[in-house]
Order: sequence, then structure tokens, then C-alpha cells
Amino acid sequence: MTARAYIGIGSNLDDPVAQVRAAIDRLAHIPQTRLQQASPLYRNPPMGPADQPDYVNAVGAIDTALAPSNLLSELQALEADAGRQRNGQRWGPRPLDLDILLYADLRQATPTLTIPHPGLPGRAFVLYPLADIAPGLDVPGHGPLASLLDGVDAATLALVDEGAHG
Repeated sequence: MTARAYIGIGSNLDDPVAQVRAAIDRLAHIPQTRLQQASPLYRNPPMGPADQPDYVNAVGAIDTALAPSNLLSELQALEADAGRQRNGQRWGPRPLDLDILLYADLRQATPTLTIPHPGLPGRAFVLYPLADIAPGLDVPGHGPLASLLDGVDAATLALVDEGAHG
């Protein structure tokens, strides 16, 4: 039995475009998981401290037989492989950030994992790439994705030129 999950992918260090593209490729190599689709890449200003580079973000759709906690462990291993060090700074710069945004229709809140991701409803840099690959999606506990899009400002969001590097 597999579940459709959506993974938020972000980077603002060490060639963010390359980091996000590589992370999309690595999603396909998670055990018991198949990458189904990936969104275009978007560039946006940092959400936290302003004295850091812009972020590049995307969303990947996967089908996985892993339980959410096991999937989280696999994603954290990919982050570590990319050089991410968890130093306790919230919203600080990072070479790679992978978040489980949605996992089937699951709604859960544990000390280590909340699904849907708690920041999902208010973040244009997650909602727009998600809408690119799942426009008719219903977000558990929040309703239609289209309604969530109406509630965010995308003025600072820009599509990354896929032919460009950096």
C-alpha cells in the first residue's frame, strides 16, 4: 500500500538551484518510494532573517510505502548528506530543507512531525509549486488548494529560469 505525499524542497546556500534539482533526483532513490512529479523552481526572499540569500523552492510528489516517521528520517538523512547542520536557528540559511507537506489525507500532530505542515496554508513559496503539480488538491483541514492560493501574496515569488544556473 502506498500513499501520495508532497515534499517541500528549499535551499539558499551552495548553489540553491543545483541543490533543489539534486534533491528532486534524490527523492526518487528513497526506499519504497517513487517520484511522480516535480514542480518548477521558484525564487523568493527568505522568510526569516533578511541577511541571507534568497531561497529556491519546489515541491515533489511521491508515492511511498514508508510510514510518515520513516519518510521524515529519510528526508533528514538527505538534508544531512547535502550539508545541513541543525543548529537550532529557525528559518536560517541552509543548503537543503525538506518538509513533508502532505501525506495522503493524514492529519497528525506529534512532537516531531505535524501533517499537514503547519506553515503550508500561508506560504506562497509552497502553495504555488504545489498548485503546479496538484491544482485540484484538497488540503486536509484547510479545504481546496485554490482557496489557500487566494489568501497569499505571490508578489515576491519568481519562476527560476530553468536554463540558468545559480
